[in-house]
Amino acid sequence: MNKILGIIILGFLLPQLSLSQKIKGSDTVLPLSQKEAEVYMQKHPEATVTVTGGGSGVGIAALLEGTTDIAQSSRRIKFDEKNKLKNMDKEVVEVIVGYDALAVITHPSNPIKKLTREQLEGIFRGKIKNWKELGGEDLRIIPYSRETSSGTYEFFKESALRYKNYMNGIMSMPATGSVIQSISQTRGAIGYVGLAYVNPSVQAMELSFDGGKNYSNPLNTETSDVIYPIVRPLYFYYIQKEEAGIKPFLDYVLSDEGQQLVADLGFIKVK
Repeated sequence: MNKILGIIILGFLLPQLSLSQKIKGSDTVLPLSQKEAEVYMQKHPEATVTVTGGGSGVGIAALLEGTTDIAQSSRRIKFDEKNKLKNMDKEVVEVIVGYDALAVITHPSNPIKKLTREQLEGIFRGKIKNWKELGGEDLRIIPYSRETSSGTYEFFKESALRYKNYMNGIMSMPATGSVIQSISQTRGAIGYVGLAYVNPSVQAMELSFDGGKNYSNPLNTETSDVIYPIVRPLYFYYIQKEEAGIKPFLDYVLSDEGQQLVADLGFIKVK
């Protein structure tokens, strides 16, 4: 009788302590979530953690729809998104899992190595159209942006453009990988990506947000005395009622080992 009762109780607990979890959202957070999930599943063979991208807005929309357990996001959840969840009797929990430096990248042949915030604004608003205006080659500037559902798109608009609109007709890319590929193949191109995506096929620019007095490179965020100006938190969002099933994986991500993976991937640790 006790054995039967135990099986019945276990049957009620299993849906709450699900060993299968879905993570969806930000392309910036994607390599971090994938690596954390990979190592976690090696340590816990009974667990399955599925990770997909699509953009921060896509992840939060999936949380609203109930089609993901965790929304990974490179921006904070919006007021209206939070309200929609509240209206559905879903209390959302926010956890910072790391920090990311947003790198401004160009084709590696570009002789321009440094830009100020004002110059960035001029480029992405369409006011500066040729690299010779900045002391470079007589070459048309081709700015690449992420699509509007991307948290990276919104963060760059907030930090570099001071909430001003991007130029009309800007090249809008659906994923970070496509930004990297396009810029690596286009001599006049410029764009922005999460630091973990930077590779030798592109050049990361030094930036100044104090009018050219101090410049810093995103590749030196841990060692430079000058604070890199475009750094943002990376978030996991989940529904509070579902915390029991999510907590073991989340605890691993925030552990010393999980945070070392954050650093190994080129992100900045929470602690």
